Amino acid sequence: MASERYNARVAEAHWQGKWEQAALFETPLKVDSSKPKYYVLEMFPYPSGRIHIGHVRNYTMGDVIARYKRAKGFQVLHPMGWDAFGMPAENAAMQNNTHPKGWTYENIDAMRRQLKLMGLSLDWKREFATCDATYYEHQQKLFLDFLNAGLAYRKESRVNWDPVDQTVLANEQVIDGCGWRSGAPVEQRDLVQWFFKISDFSEELLDAIGDLDRWPEKVRLMQKNWIGRSRGIEIPFELADDVSGFEAIDCYSTRPDTLHGASFIAISPDHPLSIALESENNILAEFNAQCRRTGTSEAVIEAGEKLGFNTGLSVKHPSEDRTLPVWIGNFVLMDYGTGAVFGCPAHDQRDLDFARKYGLDVRNAFHMPGEMGDVENEALVPPKTDKVIYQEHFAGVTEATSNDAIEETIAWFEQKGRGRSVTRYRLRDWGVSRQRYWGCPIPIIHCEDCGTVPVPETDLPVTLPDDVMLDTPGNPLDHHPTWRDVDCPKCGKPGRRETDTMDTFVDSSWYFLRFSQPDAEAPTDLEAANYWLPVDQYIGGIEHAILHLLYSRFYTRAMKITGHCDLKEPFAGLFTQGMVVHETYRDADGSWLSPIEVSVTESESGRKAHRIDNGAEVTIGGIEKMSKSKRNTVDPEDILETFGADTARWFVLSDSPPDRDVIWTEAGVEGSHRFVQRLWRLVNDVAARKAGDAAATAPNEGIAFVVLRQTHQTLARVDEMISELRFNSAVAQLHTLTNTLEQAQRKLNTDDMAGGAALRTSIMMLIQMFTPMMPHLAEECWKAMGENQMVSATAWPEADPELVREESISIPVQINGKKRGDLTIAVDEPKDAIEARVLELDFVQAALSGKAPKRVIVVPKRIVNVVV
Repeated sequence: MASERYNARVAEAHWQGKWEQAALFETPLKVDSSKPKYYVLEMFPYPSGRIHIGHVRNYTMGDVIARYKRAKGFQVLHPMGWDAFGMPAENAAMQNNTHPKGWTYENIDAMRRQLKLMGLSLDWKREFATCDATYYEHQQKLFLDFLNAGLAYRKESRVNWDPVDQTVLANEQVIDGCGWRSGAPVEQRDLVQWFFKISDFSEELLDAIGDLDRWPEKVRLMQKNWIGRSRGIEIPFELADDVSGFEAIDCYSTRPDTLHGASFIAISPDHPLSIALESENNILAEFNAQCRRTGTSEAVIEAGEKLGFNTGLSVKHPSEDRTLPVWIGNFVLMDYGTGAVFGCPAHDQRDLDFARKYGLDVRNAFHMPGEMGDVENEALVPPKTDKVIYQEHFAGVTEATSNDAIEETIAWFEQKGRGRSVTRYRLRDWGVSRQRYWGCPIPIIHCEDCGTVPVPETDLPVTLPDDVMLDTPGNPLDHHPTWRDVDCPKCGKPGRRETDTMDTFVDSSWYFLRFSQPDAEAPTDLEAANYWLPVDQYIGGIEHAILHLLYSRFYTRAMKITGHCDLKEPFAGLFTQGMVVHETYRDADGSWLSPIEVSVTESESGRKAHRIDNGAEVTIGGIEKMSKSKRNTVDPEDILETFGADTARWFVLSDSPPDRDVIWTEAGVEGSHRFVQRLWRLVNDVAARKAGDAAATAPNEGIAFVVLRQTHQTLARVDEMISELRFNSAVAQLHTLTNTLEQAQRKLNTDDMAGGAALRTSIMMLIQMFTPMMPHLAEECWKAMGENQMVSATAWPEADPELVREESISIPVQINGKKRGDLTIAVDEPKDAIEARVLELDFVQAALSGKAPKRVIVVPKRIVNVVV
């Protein structure tokens, strides 16, 4: 049997069938609160039609945790679903002359089949797609609950409008002022949209970040910056000119301490004063129109060229006897602050660039200690905690930190009655209206007499019509009169359905709650939601660090208010995995080649690549994120077919720390495959060996003792490493233990019954340890060892504390900071005894030449350094 190679294709299909037949990974819908729970969830995928290597890595990590926690005695919830609404389905439908629904469900079937090939311990009984009417019916119920609770409302807002596609575009869909798909110049329009009141939770969402101690620090910082709390002041700048209807321009500033350096006022193109002026000035009107054609996000504005228009007006400085010119700036947002700012070029780089461009004054409000003179091309912006010397400060501030000066400035203005302290947030209410077909319908009917009328809950779900025309510009639901035109449920007169659908971020903002009881008649079953939530370990990409996570945090709070759960934070632990990257290849003509078209060889002269079909030399490029454009992708199904799922799983876990990028290499995959075969041979060799009764032997010396001690020590380390998501470290430990067991198998005499028993025990524990990573191989090995129960159903082994405890360790000995040798010491050996033994070492005595050492530094259990 030992000579037979492990056949992954046969074994993996067999055991996947066995697991499914036994319903091994199905979690009972009835909550058993007597058991400890563990909810592990990977961000659910968009059904594009094929899984990619990133999916393999992401879902393998989650699966290791799920299998490990089950073995540790937890009741585990590990579900799977599909984030299935969105524009890609509509685009594919138009391109392929099909329907978004058919395209989506075909892709779900294909990806489900591929994911099942990976042997994931998922509870497929809880599976749903967000485009299932049985899911979005409850999303519509939640919308109506939010509406009743005052958390949803409708208002007019400015949006990016594509005049060709006749739809609203997100800021990210505006490329160089044009629609990403049509290429038409984007217009700014005021449309009535639906919003969720996320801004009401700004302070709570921000303050709670401090409690998310199992989230990556970089994600917490990104959330803080997005919410963006700032303390500042609103100051009215009195107009020096007569303008009908306007007496002053209110400016908001977080740096009022720099007012001495103010040299201009900038207002938004959408400021009421700007709009009033453009009605009498065609040139100004065109400037404002040009500004409105660009994206409305801060990121777009910050990256673009700063443009200004001089209104010819001026305002009075609020604390000095001088005036400031009023400009319109394309970099000022109307929806942040008051839509007006004062420019301080000496101490703000954006203002300095603007001032240099238009020849405006640059005045220092302070200077850094030891620095004098005019500002050239770089603004002086010291940290707020550094002391600076203020020049001619109206509140009498001389030398102070910026933070202290800001507080004194605000106090001075409030005391004089010339301004007021304000705390603001960058976070804006969430606009959820989308002018598209393939999304969750908003359950509202518009009536000329009754206004906006909620669809009665008994009439939910409001389902999407199947017979739509996608090739006509605009929202297909607007062009479907039999769906759009309905009677008002309140008065019975003719009405119109809301034809906007919900932002797909809504779909993914509560799906994790629905998984707790996907058959509930309400959006959640309160008992199940409160038992399973929060998610103990959430896993996904860093690209979702802001919006998805922030919206989910808002949604749980909103659902608490509406009575659907009793929690606030949805995810107790968050892990953001690194990407899978691959080197790139280019042909002689510069065209990209895929890895399957290239053969790479290594020699003393270095690595070289050639085309497989004609042998032509290929240029090896850099290691980059896998992408279709550069063709450096690898099809997971090819890997699973060639090497098996366990090889792929082992490789993505072993190559690098899980939060860093993993470099996909054919050599690495082949190395993982060889290790699979090594394990298979080792298990079969041990299975064929005669062994004594393990329970009757308690070896405390020889190979048997060494084997058992290292096995239990490895178990303790692997236990800790999986708990801390250090999968690559756990893999390394299992490699080392395998080496030891292979050596023991070769050295042990056939009549060494104690050694055979110890080796068998160790092999059984090794199999259990790698079960979460390579479950199919583990089942086959467990069976080869004569066990009838599936190893996936066994409990995690317990490490023997006596065997785990180290009796002695080896520590390096340095002389003047350079290592010269090692010393084996008892774990609890006193420092003075260690020092005495070190001074007796031959190489230490040689270095001392009969003299006493200057110092002997003993770092317990770590190192000894003798200073000569």
